[in-house]
Amino acid sequence: MTISRRTLLGTGATAATGAALGLLTACGSNTGRGDGGSGGDGPRLAQWYHQYGEPGTEQAVKRYAAAYDKADVSVQWRPGNYDEQTAAALLTDSGPDVFEVNGPSLDQIRRGQVVDLTDLFEGVKDDFNPVLLAPKTYDGKIWSIPQVADMHLLYYRKSLLDDAGVRPPKTMDELVDAAKALTTKKVKGLFLGNDGGAGALGVTPLYAAGLSSVTEDGEVGFDDPAAARVLGKLHQLYADKSLLLGAPADWSDPSAFVQELTAMQWCGLWALPAVRKELGDDFGVLALPADGAGGKPALPVGSYGAAVSARSDHKKEAKAFLKWLWIERTEYQEDFALSYGFHIPARLSLAKKADKLKEGPAADAVRYSTEYGYAEPLLWTPAARTAYQDALSRIIKSGANPESQLKSVVRTVRAELDRAKKKP
Repeated sequence: MTISRRTLLGTGATAATGAALGLLTACGSNTGRGDGGSGGDGPRLAQWYHQYGEPGTEQAVKRYAAAYDKADVSVQWRPGNYDEQTAAALLTDSGPDVFEVNGPSLDQIRRGQVVDLTDLFEGVKDDFNPVLLAPKTYDGKIWSIPQVADMHLLYYRKSLLDDAGVRPPKTMDELVDAAKALTTKKVKGLFLGNDGGAGALGVTPLYAAGLSSVTEDGEVGFDDPAAARVLGKLHQLYADKSLLLGAPADWSDPSAFVQELTAMQWCGLWALPAVRKELGDDFGVLALPADGAGGKPALPVGSYGAAVSARSDHKKEAKAFLKWLWIERTEYQEDFALSYGFHIPARLSLAKKADKLKEGPAADAVRYSTEYGYAEPLLWTPAARTAYQDALSRIIKSGANPESQLKSVVRTVRAELDRAKKKP
């Protein structure tokens, strides 16, 4: 089974995919070091990627590696729970030299398992989307190079909104009202996932209310009445029976939207070509609408990055290869983003000039990624995420009191932050 770049956003999708796929192999003899390399001069470098579900991606990255003449780069495609595989491999001497990473994590950085790549960004740092760089930066240093940007978006069917006299919602209150007005016997107003939205939305509603999961100074970012207010509106959508539940495919697949089971759907940028093929120009995209006077539209943006293992015997050469591939060879970066699936290049200049991103909803998505995008911070740990999403599920589906649910989550997150701030 393969996975696509959609799993990189830290709103529950990655964990769910990992649990479903299971850990097939972590390290050991199947390291890639013995496989045929690119044939370049210099040392052998083992390069790992997770197994993409998008046809042509594997062939593309092997073609990039083969074009590098200063090292013999051996690309390995890794099926299974890739994040767990790389975490295990970084503890051994038989893991990769360079590798794709959904992070790296705070623990990997603080334990010295990855190499500082800050010097590679000299003269080009400002050309990388700052939202993508933020979670790859710790202690003033950059630990991986963002490869592409992916995001979640709110798709809406123009003709259905027009027929119902509903305008694209600009606030959460308008979203609640629009979903109710668009719901008929055959069509639901909104699809946020078969669980009602807890997994797909994650902390996005907090950002739409002008809050955050963790503040820039490392404190709980949602210990505020505005958090309970916005999460209560998600329950209102559920209580109004405006949400599509039990769809044949979950939120990451646009089939419910294109088959007109729902007038609006939270999905991802990856779905845009399929939606356009089925609906033509009869759709638009939005960020999650703002809530309250201090709120603004919000959507999650994420990126796999390229990193160097601290256990590599060829750290200098590995850094040089990554600089060549992900900083100097901009034609490869655009190809990787837009020729196999649909993604935004991590470089602002490339996103601006790419023909596929210049018009319509694609152009809107590029603008949203810089104006409204957020990335989960390094201090938002798996334990914090689980506590929050469990509470969100109870709020949405059971009508649990948002204030009391969030008080419990705040305690858990505060304890996690205290733990994370301690020196390892």
